Amino acid sequence: QKVRENFQKMFVKLFDGGEGDIVSVESDDPLEGGIDILARPKGKKLKNVIALSAGERALTAVALLFSLYLVKPSPFCVLDELDSPFDDSNTDKFIEILREFAGNTQFIVITHNKRTMEGSDVLYGITMAEEGVSTITSVNLEEMVQSVEP
Repeated sequence: QKVRENFQKMFVKLFDGGEGDIVSVESDDPLEGGIDILARPKGKKLKNVIALSAGERALTAVALLFSLYLVKPSPFCVLDELDSPFDDSNTDKFIEILREFAGNTQFIVITHNKRTMEGSDVLYGITMAEEGVSTITSVNLEEMVQSVEP
């Protein structure tokens, strides 16, 4: 029930309105029951999450993930290209949520999205200069900004 309440609030926050809900799918065997995720982005009709665009589905997944984190936080979280279908506006919302939760959770975000990279504290790049040999490069963006400021 708490995850459901969190999801409803998180959905509205991420979509700047609208309505999101999690409903139980009943089954004779309790272990075979499931959930349906319903979403109505602002200005649209209520639909199953399957009918949403890729960006809307990903943002709905972010709402669900962080709804769970509000109930049971984790010390770290790995997100692999979750932001790939986001436009700039949704990327900004994603970064805002990451920053909000970063006090309790360390996020490792695998991304090609430059906007997400710009919102990061530290970047790690992995390149392969020669066959079978990977090189790791790190950049602390906060330190870089401080060294450039007068």
